[in-house]
Amino acid sequence: MYLITAATDMELAHFTNAFGENKYIQTLVTGVGPVETAVRLTSWLGNSRNTVSSVINLGVAGAYKKDICETCANVLDICLAEREILGDFGIAFDDRIERFTDSSFPVTDIFALDAALLGLACRALLKEKIEFHSGTFVTVSSASGTARRGAIVGKKNRGLCENMEGAAVARVCKEFTLPCLEIRCISNMVENRDKSRWKLQQASERAGAVTALVMHFLLSCHDESSLKSETGQ
Repeated sequence: MYLITAATDMELAHFTNAFGENKYIQTLVTGVGPVETAVRLTSWLGNSRNTVSSVINLGVAGAYKKDICETCANVLDICLAEREILGDFGIAFDDRIERFTDSSFPVTDIFALDAALLGLACRALLKEKIEFHSGTFVTVSSASGTARRGAIVGKKNRGLCENMEGAAVARVCKEFTLPCLEIRCISNMVENRDKSRWKLQQASERAGAVTALVMHFLLSCHDESSLKSETGQ
């Protein structure tokens, strides 16, 4: 059983429209931001009636520009997370954000996503000849509204793109020992805020469609594995 999560009804609706209904799929709208996401996902997973083997988090993201990251994604590109970082968790100065390094104040702010699920998702996209990027996703509590702030957060974390929920999903999945995959489509560049340049609807639709494609691939792999197990191959 897979749980598909997204921050908003809009993002999740595009997945359900593309995928349809399936007895092996459940869905959850987590709400916007890391706190709401952590609370809702923890509550859902802690309910004894809900049992899943993996969590797939989908949505939109803002991409850092080329001078910030080695691999630059463009608007409507697909991105897969290798790791999630709490990008603005630490000590904020005018020109930088520093991580907590005092050993008497230990924190965890970097979360690796499941390598096996990531590998299968890459296979699915390569099979369908869908170009994609993979790398570090940065989760923030307040989205970068200027190019300067984006540069501070992006360079500090060597980030590919910025979102507001991914690290919370990854952290909760770690607590529940669940594999986690994150798929996002770029809706805008991280620059001086200009919503007229955003493609939020198109990015949501593409994130949902690509996630549906990946899920069909994962389910086919599961069916193939089950068949081999039943036949002793």
